[in-house]
Amino acid sequence: MCKKQKTIKNEVTLSGVGLHTGNKVTMTFKPAPINHGYAFVRIDLEGEPIIEASAEYVINTQRGTNLEKRGVFVNTSEHVLAAVVALDIDNIIIELNAPEPPIMDGSSKHFIAALEKAGIEEQDCEREEYIVKEVITYKDEETGSEIILMPSSEYQITTMVDFGTKVLGTQNATLERLSDFKDEIADARTFSFLHELEMLLDNNLIKGGDLNNAIVYVDKEISNETMSKLKTAFGKETLTVKPNGILDNLTLRWANEAARHKLLDVIGDLALVGTRIRGKVIANKPGHLVNTIFAKKLQKIIKQEKRNNVPSFDLNLPPLMDIHKIMSILPHRPPFLLIDRIIELSENHVVGMKNVTMNESFFVGHFPDAPVMPGVLQVEAMAQCGGILVLSSVPDPENYLTYFMKMDKVKFKQKVLPGDTLIFKAELITPIRRGICHMQACAYANGKLVAEAELMAQIAKKPTE
Repeated sequence: MCKKQKTIKNEVTLSGVGLHTGNKVTMTFKPAPINHGYAFVRIDLEGEPIIEASAEYVINTQRGTNLEKRGVFVNTSEHVLAAVVALDIDNIIIELNAPEPPIMDGSSKHFIAALEKAGIEEQDCEREEYIVKEVITYKDEETGSEIILMPSSEYQITTMVDFGTKVLGTQNATLERLSDFKDEIADARTFSFLHELEMLLDNNLIKGGDLNNAIVYVDKEISNETMSKLKTAFGKETLTVKPNGILDNLTLRWANEAARHKLLDVIGDLALVGTRIRGKVIANKPGHLVNTIFAKKLQKIIKQEKRNNVPSFDLNLPPLMDIHKIMSILPHRPPFLLIDRIIELSENHVVGMKNVTMNESFFVGHFPDAPVMPGVLQVEAMAQCGGILVLSSVPDPENYLTYFMKMDKVKFKQKVLPGDTLIFKAELITPIRRGICHMQACAYANGKLVAEAELMAQIAKKPTE
């Protein structure tokens, strides 16, 4: 059963500082209409420009996932987006009066709490979901980072990280259900190694950082100069390294908190795909760069599939109509009966199929040495499916014939060869009136659109003897 889209019931506001800029930030979550998706609004800029949470706007991934559209920036977007995805929200407006959301404690838990306070409600529109049917991968050969997406009954994520340091080493984390995010992942805080921290300080970054919103793993000996910089940056008179290798007195929430935070980042970064995912993600050594490259790849795949609009059906299930039932409705007979099964039928659409074999009579004369199904017969097959649709609107279809009135915008995109299974889908463009059927018809094979056309046909009573 298809799920409904969701948004929040009420506005809710949080305040804090940006991790890298140190700016004070006010962020407000607002309800959004159906099919809106996730979008940031920079209310501090003229015209209040909108930056949609989309992988196409990722400009860099240095210490966070940073977006830019027409010169307008939103930095460190991932922690907020992870919370929105985890709470099953489809449409939301995220207003900011600065370039980045507040870092809070470096996790997603404060965003989760705010969104739950706002309340979540269903909307009167079905949710779009990308159902993973085959394995999709991306690997960075230089770093060994890899993301694999495979079929699964629900959205699941596993992260495997190897930091190559004694202080942290190898860790794993798994989320079996998004509903477990609040308890198992949301509290996991961002982290940094000492050698990275030194670079950030030298570049005048992490102005909003302190030891309460980031875990610092000490992977090298701290010089007096570095210790002095750290004390100044974090406003501390004294700093120590605890036996677990963490700077100052922070207590880990889990032994594998770093791996859990990496999982949080994966969810936030893959939110930029713009479509709900039903599949299992396995991320080996993930980071914002590999995450967002994979998000761009997946976004492109989804857009291509939408363009082709390839329907998916289990052809092993019993058909709605077999060849005998079809022949009881349509007057066509072999060799000019060009559909084998009807898979779906409603008042507005029909789906049929044909197995193309080398035994087809038309292959005898149509390029016998390089057999290709004639395009005109593909159109005829689509029309026969449409005939089933229009004849199903009368109580005695056996007493009617279907005649072509018009065909328009006919396009042939791929060759149809022996061995192909053709799927035909015809949908009404306008309601059937006076026996006239105006429909958009498409033919698919091998996961691709092979032909399409606008067709118009009319049914008429068979002549009486």
